[in-house]
Amino acid sequence: MLDNQTISRLSDRINQLLPPQLQQVKSDFDARLKTLLQQQLSELEFVSREEFDIQARVLQRTRAKLEALENRLTELEQKLS
Repeated sequence: MLDNQTISRLSDRINQLLPPQLQQVKSDFDARLKTLLQQQLSELEFVSREEFDIQARVLQRTRAKLEALENRLTELEQKLS
């Protein structure tokens, strides 16, 4: 999940892109933008980098086990032939 600081940085970057004539409504726009960003980003299923790394290691171990089983199956099939 993204924290409030990240949401604020995204909002600030978007505000910098506003044309000068819209700078008058910047504070109202900023508040609405932060709310909208928070709502939309909360619907996405983000995971932390730590969780991603853990799942990558689990996948790597699972892949290694699968390859070992495939090799063993090939050996057994050759013995039966």
